[in-house]
Amino acid sequence: MNHNKIQVMNKKLKLTVTIIIIVFLAGIILYPKFKPFIAKMLGPKTLETPMLRQGPQQLNATGFLVQPVYLSELIRSSGTLLPAEEVELSFETSGKIVSINFTEGTRVKKGDLLAKINDQPLQAQLQKLQASLKLSEAMEFRQKSLLDKDAISQESYDQIVTDVEKIKADINLVKAQIRMTELRAPFDGIIGLRYVSEGSYTNTSTKIARLIKMSPLKIEFSIPEKYAQEISIGYPITFAIDGSTVIYNASVYAIDPKIDINTRTIVIRALYPNKNEELRSGRYAGITMELSKIQDAVAIPTEALIPEMEGERVFIYKGGRAQSVKVSTGLRTESLIQITEGLKFGDTLLTTGILQLRQSLPIVLDSVIVSN
Repeated sequence: MNHNKIQVMNKKLKLTVTIIIIVFLAGIILYPKFKPFIAKMLGPKTLETPMLRQGPQQLNATGFLVQPVYLSELIRSSGTLLPAEEVELSFETSGKIVSINFTEGTRVKKGDLLAKINDQPLQAQLQKLQASLKLSEAMEFRQKSLLDKDAISQESYDQIVTDVEKIKADINLVKAQIRMTELRAPFDGIIGLRYVSEGSYTNTSTKIARLIKMSPLKIEFSIPEKYAQEISIGYPITFAIDGSTVIYNASVYAIDPKIDINTRTIVIRALYPNKNEELRSGRYAGITMELSKIQDAVAIPTEALIPEMEGERVFIYKGGRAQSVKVSTGLRTESLIQITEGLKFGDTLLTTGILQLRQSLPIVLDSVIVSN
């Protein structure tokens, strides 16, 4: 008996659910046809949803007024400070060092005698030749008198003249050898640490000391090959060194004519006066060069540019709404990018809410930034 009641209730439940589904589907299908009659009976505002009543929402954004700006591309590189002149001093001959005439780390002048090799054998040879020269010159004087009297032949006189010239040449040779025993400063500079002592034997490969000229200083660095045509002699650069906030100015004085095939860079050297010798050679230098200068450029903040598959675009503020504009770009800096097509001076660029912007969206400008 109970089992029959349950079956009857299940049948009624299924029938009820089926009727509800049929009514729901019929309502969806017939609603558009009966909507005007329902609206007439209940009033049109009754069927409006809160979203429809709100209409299009507004977006608060910040504007950027496009004005002419000076634009340039900054190239950064690393370089090394080099001395104007630098040489490892050594003798041109071999021998025993008899004197060292410099103090390490001091200034010397061009031509100062820095060290000396024993030259006593050469000095003795020089004295011998000088004595022979006096005798030969006296003989040449007598032979000249005899020649004038036709007492000797021209050939005999020419022979004594030749002997005199040979002795003079030998004297010049010995004097040159004596000069080779002297180590003199080839230019003004600061002499470094010495590597030898008095009494030591030296030869042409022995380093005595290093001489450095600190004023001016050279700065050597490299830049990518694509900028090679923009650099010329006299081009200005700036550089800084670690541990200092001072910015130094220098100018290019030499450009390597060959491009490095491994790095695709070109080596450049600039010159810094360093009159007070405040900078030392060997230090690292951070180089900055200003290239591709444009006086009146249309430039916008890089964050306002929207990349797309078809190109790049931005949004501008026009008539209270956002307007999408396709643009072409040019020179880029750290914070700005040049617009070559699509924008003009006086346009107001939208720089905030980039992801929410869409065509014809109502915009409320909170502020407008004016470029410098």
